[in-house]
Amino acid sequence: MEDTAKNETPHKRATKVGKVVSDSMNKSVVVEVGRRVEHGRYKRTIRRTSRFMAHDEKNTAKVGDRVRIEETRPMSKRKRWILKEVLVKAEA
Repeated sequence: MEDTAKNETPHKRATKVGKVVSDSMNKSVVVEVGRRVEHGRYKRTIRRTSRFMAHDEKNTAKVGDRVRIEETRPMSKRKRWILKEVLVKAEA
């Protein structure tokens, strides 16, 4: 009998890159992630944005920072993401 668990790759968690739009909460930030989609009928490219609440344990991210967030277990009613790293700090 072959052990199939060794052959499987571990589940990759979803990551997104976005901009911090709010850091007024303690240990939480709101990250806005943009994407481009094609309009179904007119085939024009449209910009769409989504906002995600992310857990920031050390309160390192500030408004305007470019950050990477990763999907995780539910932390609260609306938080399902954690801050992995700050990619670019905002200019003061």
